[in-house]
Amino acid sequence: MKQFPARLSAAQVPLIALFTANAISMTGNMITMVAIPWFVLKTTGSATEMGITGFFNVLPVVLAGLFGGALVDRLGYKRTSILADMASGLAVVLIPILYATIGLPFWSLMILVFLGALLDTPGDTARTALVPDLAEMAGMPLERATSINQVIERGSRLVGAPLGGLLIALMGQANVLWVDAFTFLVSALLVAWLVKVQRPQVRVRTDGNYWGEMAAGIKFLANDRLLLTIAVMVMITNFLDAGFSGVVQPIYMNQVYGSALSLGLVIAMGGGGAVLGALIYSWMGYRLPRYAIFVSMFMLTSLRFFVYALYPPLWVLLTSTFLFSVGAGPLNPIINAVEYERIPADMRGRVFGIVTAGAWVVMPISELAAGFLVNSVGVLPILIGCGVIYLAVTASMAVMPSMRAMDRSAAE
Repeated sequence: MKQFPARLSAAQVPLIALFTANAISMTGNMITMVAIPWFVLKTTGSATEMGITGFFNVLPVVLAGLFGGALVDRLGYKRTSILADMASGLAVVLIPILYATIGLPFWSLMILVFLGALLDTPGDTARTALVPDLAEMAGMPLERATSINQVIERGSRLVGAPLGGLLIALMGQANVLWVDAFTFLVSALLVAWLVKVQRPQVRVRTDGNYWGEMAAGIKFLANDRLLLTIAVMVMITNFLDAGFSGVVQPIYMNQVYGSALSLGLVIAMGGGGAVLGALIYSWMGYRLPRYAIFVSMFMLTSLRFFVYALYPPLWVLLTSTFLFSVGAGPLNPIINAVEYERIPADMRGRVFGIVTAGAWVVMPISELAAGFLVNSVGVLPILIGCGVIYLAVTASMAVMPSMRAMDRSAAE
């Protein structure tokens, strides 16, 4: 079994630098997700304007994923990462600057929120696209690299949100945005100075037809049955997850346990379980069959809905949430490994962007639908319905011939 060497080699430094830049940038994003809504609440006192702010945080992710992928391929992954971090940091730092000087009307705040999220998405896509080349340079199995990246993402969520709350208490909501802008600057500098690919980075061959390049990315995804199946499955499960976590779960925790603390504990246990699952997969995942792990772990995550439907004691819900969330840990690393192997190097930006847009576009729709259904039928029927649909969707992958192609590369 491969082990990490006692000392880092020069070939490993770029990958470690990329992981570090991701951790810093994602932690900053989580701080922003806490600080900006709190900033809006404290400066406007309006729940409606908080909802509008959330909308302008989600919409640009969809737009940038769908329309920005071809630009990522054209500019190159390293350059895009640097430019996106610098531009996002500028959009964030303008918020406290304008607020403290000439004033910041709500409409101008929404423009900056929109631009910050719009510019940040291509940077995330670009750093994701750099992983396979840097992992190959470092001699790291692809599954291990994608698992570490997933641990960083989920770990940043666990650390960033409470850190944002703590910093707001210590510094105030406006000053926290300076910290977030600084994280973007550090991420950009790390990528600029330390992320070096030994061979020239592949760029898309372009004839100037931007829309044609986008269409080529869509066509590639549509013609790859495995990637298309995965994308559709993620859209369906994201739809169920978004409505549950954004609407049903908070209402359930308030009704059953009557405490915001219980909601925070459940979210923390879910994040901790997913981190553990990704860590385990990073250790041994490259030796395991992807197909069997992916389907079985996806099915495991569906069982959480049925536990909620039993209205158990809080300790039972916390324990089961942690155990079932372990199954979520390997899912994104496996998806990323399959994508890296099947998507041509010069099309990663476009295809990753399309998949991201598809995964995110269903989320606000789901939350609207969940809010309507809770008022119409109550929480329990939604929990049972989500559990049945989730289990049926994930179990159906066990009989799909296209899904077995997950193991093809590992077997060769």
